Amino acid sequence: MRHCIKQIDAIEVLDSRGNPTIRVEVTTEAGIKGSAYVPSGASTGRYEALELRDNDKKRFRGKGVLKAIRNIHDVIAPALYGKPVTEQQEIDSILLELDPSPQKSTLGANAILGVSLAVAHAGANTIGIPLYRYIGGVNACTLPVPLVNIINGGKHADNKLDVQEFMIAPIGFDRFQEALRATVEVFHSLRDILKANKYN
Repeated sequence: MRHCIKQIDAIEVLDSRGNPTIRVEVTTEAGIKGSAYVPSGASTGRYEALELRDNDKKRFRGKGVLKAIRNIHDVIAPALYGKPVTEQQEIDSILLELDPSPQKSTLGANAILGVSLAVAHAGANTIGIPLYRYIGGVNACTLPVPLVNIINGGKHADNKLDVQEFMIAPIGFDRFQEALRATVEVFHSLRDILKANKYN
């Protein structure tokens, strides 16, 4: 079938902080592609799924992701070849079966998430609709409300705030463009207030 998965490639890339993470690309028999970059968390809780790292101190201070990439190529890809790219639930079920550990420590949550996201993008591209509509269903007509981080604490910041992220959500706008504009204006106004009061 032309909509079946033919190839899955993964490479090590750097995130915005210069830490390694994974980029996955899925290609169908028809040549349609979908790709995804896995978010790389600086602050993670003990109950979160495991981001598999190499722990080789000679590379990227132990934060390399070559083990996770090998798991994609050697374990995940062979199990998904020939599967319909538009069957997201089936694909995700296979991924969960391949690593039944509670925190996905066998294959790595970064490997599993990267493949799942890339499959979703390839599925949307196969049908020719935006990702939000593909995930939300054919009748999806509303973009999600963005959540915007306006103050950082924890490991992300050079302050003593215990809370990692302070988020705002622009609720009630008719257009995504206006919601985004409002959040940007709040962000800059907050910065001016903090600066005027000599806060971090």
